[in-house]
Amino acid sequence: MSRFLAAILVLCAVVAPGCERVRSPDLVFVGGVVHTGVDGDDPAEAVSVLDGRIVQIGSENEIRPTAGRDTQIIDLEGAHLYPGFTDSHVHLLGVGERELELNLDRVGSIGELVETVAQAGRSLADGQVLFGRGWIETRWPEARFPNRQDLDRVSQGRPVVLVRADGHALVANTVALRAAGINLDHPIQPDGGRIDVDPSGVATGMLIDNAMALVSGLMAERSGAELETAYEKGGAVLTQLGWTGAHNMSVPVEHVALLNSLSEAGKLPVRLYNAVDVAGVGDLSSDVFGQSKNGLVITRAVKLYMDGALGSRGALLAEPYADRSGEAGLQLSSEAETLVLMREALKAGVQVAFHAIGDRANTLVLDWMEKAFADLQSLPPARRDPRWRIEHAQILSPGDTVRFAKLGVVASMQPSHAIGDLHFAPSRLGPERLDGAYAWRSLIDAGAIITGGSDAPVEKGDPRIEFYAAVARKDLTGFSTPDWRPEETVTRAEALKMFTIWPAYASFRETELGTIEAGKIADFSVFSGDLLTVPEDEILSLEPVMTVIEGRIVWSRNTG
Repeated sequence: MSRFLAAILVLCAVVAPGCERVRSPDLVFVGGVVHTGVDGDDPAEAVSVLDGRIVQIGSENEIRPTAGRDTQIIDLEGAHLYPGFTDSHVHLLGVGERELELNLDRVGSIGELVETVAQAGRSLADGQVLFGRGWIETRWPEARFPNRQDLDRVSQGRPVVLVRADGHALVANTVALRAAGINLDHPIQPDGGRIDVDPSGVATGMLIDNAMALVSGLMAERSGAELETAYEKGGAVLTQLGWTGAHNMSVPVEHVALLNSLSEAGKLPVRLYNAVDVAGVGDLSSDVFGQSKNGLVITRAVKLYMDGALGSRGALLAEPYADRSGEAGLQLSSEAETLVLMREALKAGVQVAFHAIGDRANTLVLDWMEKAFADLQSLPPARRDPRWRIEHAQILSPGDTVRFAKLGVVASMQPSHAIGDLHFAPSRLGPERLDGAYAWRSLIDAGAIITGGSDAPVEKGDPRIEFYAAVARKDLTGFSTPDWRPEETVTRAEALKMFTIWPAYASFRETELGTIEAGKIADFSVFSGDLLTVPEDEILSLEPVMTVIEGRIVWSRNTG
């Protein structure tokens, strides 16, 4: 079918039967470069939109004359328009909370951390808990985790809890540990977690994975207007960066109704695909799975955890950490219990998004998925394409790379992890295990789908950083090493797919989203330059210009 005929059919679909009168588009984008994301397409000059759907793509001379009296003409002023970028792994609430609480992501040493805690405490009431997030020690001059003694010096008798950037570890001061009932001398280790201890067996203040729950009672959960504000701020941050969509991870079940209502009220413009936290799911046939009335929020997935994070040595490895003898990480799920849930998910049509970072963790998840998939042919045809995902898939055993494609498992990966982790992963893993680390090229060559994300607020959450990391595999200063497997980079076209059509596929929306084609939903991300051709060191200097969701301009740098 020609694009002209497709455009006419789209126009006819929104008028009275018989197509007696073709309506003019609501918006026409001109004056820039339109990248459709369709293999083999040359860039176009213009695109038109009607009722939130794409009508026509082509030259300005073809499309501008279709504008009517009420059509809004959008001059891109030389900017480049792409299919809407989707962050395939983000924690929306965390992004919003980062705007509301003590943000430690720029702290450059333990000394700076201590001074930041001291300053923040001056504005709090006596005894009020000081909570912060975002620190990461991998490039600090002290070359160690912070400990409770560091915080005790300036905490003035108040509980202090500071979560590491990856969300899988925290450091707490002595007051907080005692308030949580933790015995500092030879503490009892919880299942699926670790209370870090010094050589004499005394708690250091570092709590890993499930051990973090021991101090959770000190931190009041957001509710009411404060919770709404956090979500609204998170949505605003995403659209200002150029994201049109977000695969929202680890969503509390009780927040789904709120997200639906915020979206329906126009307070949350970003398109959401929710994976709810398995801990709160009782019945996979629950009506929590579904979509908002406006269709912008879909809840179809459940989030599971196999292990922790590499930086805090919670990632489950097949062999011990190269820099910590005797430790091989944490296994957070059991096979028998999880297989029951996975089989229920298949029957209910619920997608499984399974967190796995270490090589042993990824092997186990693939093994369990393969066992669950043995039941596929007994299910109705609509349930035989589950598109289950492994979130992160950071470290893979060489033989597991091909299993993603073989099993139809989507690799949900965050390129920025590779450019941050290059400063500590070699010491954690040793040289040989780097062969399967952040193996984007190997996965794509094996036929797997990679859906790209950021894991914000663990990372900054900027699409330019994620795109750059995927094609450059260097940190933000341009640094890398010859041992950091430069052959695992992806092409610019593949990077575009990682944030457009492949996220659409991973959320069962590839017929409606992910490329700019007549009839598809008009989600666009507009940047100041060409991500596909500028020198790699200039990608980070491009600017978001406009974010369009379902034919509505939800953010523009000209209007804020």
